[in-house]
Amino acid sequence: MASSKPILHSYFRSSCSWRVRAALALKGIDYEYRAVNLLKTDQLSDAYTALNPQGQVPSLQIDGVLMTQSLPIIEYLDETRDGVSILPKDPLQRYSTRRLAEIINAGIQPLQVQNLSMLKFVGPERKMELGNSVITKGFKALEKILETTSGKYCVGDEVTLADLFLVPQVYNANRFNVDMKEFPTISRVNDALSTLEAFKVSHPHVQPDCPEDLRQ
Repeated sequence: MASSKPILHSYFRSSCSWRVRAALALKGIDYEYRAVNLLKTDQLSDAYTALNPQGQVPSLQIDGVLMTQSLPIIEYLDETRDGVSILPKDPLQRYSTRRLAEIINAGIQPLQVQNLSMLKFVGPERKMELGNSVITKGFKALEKILETTSGKYCVGDEVTLADLFLVPQVYNANRFNVDMKEFPTISRVNDALSTLEAFKVSHPHVQPDCPEDLRQ
């Protein structure tokens, strides 16, 4: 296995990048951070699209391979690195974990307007309205499922893949003024996760490319 330090191409406020940063932290993997400024369209540069033809973040260079897409990256880390197991061993719990992650990954995140491609499509005047609507609708489903799966965290009392997707999504919900009082289970789980070191060190406001006015 390659011994060189992994390189994460990331944008501080990208929820997909945050998921991978949290997974790297949970696994205790040291890595080099390379900022990709989405607002300046660094992701569309020839140099970056040569790495990632989709022009998206995150991209992770690890074990001699360039990996993209947060979900398979996290699963690869879980399968190849020791430490905390991000996917439960029990098949039903693994299903529940993947189900919750995909509600966010496929059902909420691609449609919300902090996704820059969606913002360009709908225009800035509808940004808050559409973002709030999409996240609220998705959270209504997520809340009902978490009522049946959650313990301390999304699935029982151990951190799983689902938690890596939940925390960044709650951060985005707050950006879009979603009324989190409607979602007590989501809020409770998020509050518990936010005290963990892995989510603290991966938080957008402590990343090297975070603007000074947003730093914690």
